[in-house]
Amino acid sequence: MRKKYLDKLVNILQKENIDAILIAPSEEMEFIMGHNTHLCERFQALIIKKDGNYFYICNLLTVDEVQSVLGPTVKVYGWFDGDIFTDTVKKAFEEEGLIGKTIAVNSTERAFLILQIMEAVDVKFVNGKPLLEEMRMIKEDKEIDDLRMAARITDESFEELLNFIKPGITERDIARKMNEIFKEKGADEGFTMVCSGPNSSYPHYNDDQRVIQEKDIIVLDWGCKYNNMCSDMSRTVFVGGITEEERKVYEIVRASQEAGEKAAVKGAYIPDVDKAARDIIEKAGYGKYFVTRLGHGIGYSVHEAPDIKASNHRHLEKGMVFSIEPGIYMAGKFGIRIENIVAVTEEGNEVLNKASKEIIII
Repeated sequence: MRKKYLDKLVNILQKENIDAILIAPSEEMEFIMGHNTHLCERFQALIIKKDGNYFYICNLLTVDEVQSVLGPTVKVYGWFDGDIFTDTVKKAFEEEGLIGKTIAVNSTERAFLILQIMEAVDVKFVNGKPLLEEMRMIKEDKEIDDLRMAARITDESFEELLNFIKPGITERDIARKMNEIFKEKGADEGFTMVCSGPNSSYPHYNDDQRVIQEKDIIVLDWGCKYNNMCSDMSRTVFVGGITEEERKVYEIVRASQEAGEKAAVKGAYIPDVDKAARDIIEKAGYGKYFVTRLGHGIGYSVHEAPDIKASNHRHLEKGMVFSIEPGIYMAGKFGIRIENIVAVTEEGNEVLNKASKEIIII
């Protein structure tokens, strides 16, 4: 168990007057437990109580594995496939003093399992995702160092990638090259998204088969992992030329992105940060094409808290790290996005990505 994060989570449970949190296999489990198991149809979870004690419930398939991770002093409750798993859950909750209590649930636990437990055991379940987000939202110096290095590797990969892109290769070829560069630089693969031509108008495009053509726009969105901390950067490049409309839209997006960066300082009200960037696009007449939030938190996951959007009514604090990534997406035509990662500092902020935001024609 990662004790400093366990302690943070326990403090949050006590502050929110929640008796325990149930964490199913997930990235969240790996973050706090240092281990993750296979998520399947069988119920299993780590349960952390607000007094700092914790236990585990799982099928006999994984009892020995989990026990070896948690150590001999932690209780692991096992159930057999031929049993009714809720009987074991009820027994565990009785022994651990959780009958009639309020238990938060993480983001990956399945509703059908929680509903079965609710029918069999007297407990109240509540949303635990915000608690786990709060636990890791403020990054420590070492984590920011690793985020900085991940961003640096991503910056450097962009320079090399530009020499690779040309008409005739596919989006998949570019994505594969990205990951090769990451490995060469000592980072782990993260994610890659290559959106070319009309595909650039889809903010979360999910294919990679299109062949790059002359006069294409390409939105590149990619990141690596360094010491388990993520990077995320987007740049839009042009193959063989750029039209006046594309140039105009690009400069609007760049101005919006830079306004968002400038506004994202310690103490800033998050809706104001979103507004600073969004106003530029709206005043230019493209507001209806900016359909996404301005940014998302990043750290152990590519997407985590805090979201930078109008409905997040909190202020930025030192140690928060997130993207600023406005975009204009005109369906079936083209899209443009520019994204950097920003860390909030005592003095204001630090932009972690240094790669050029100038118009690049390949």
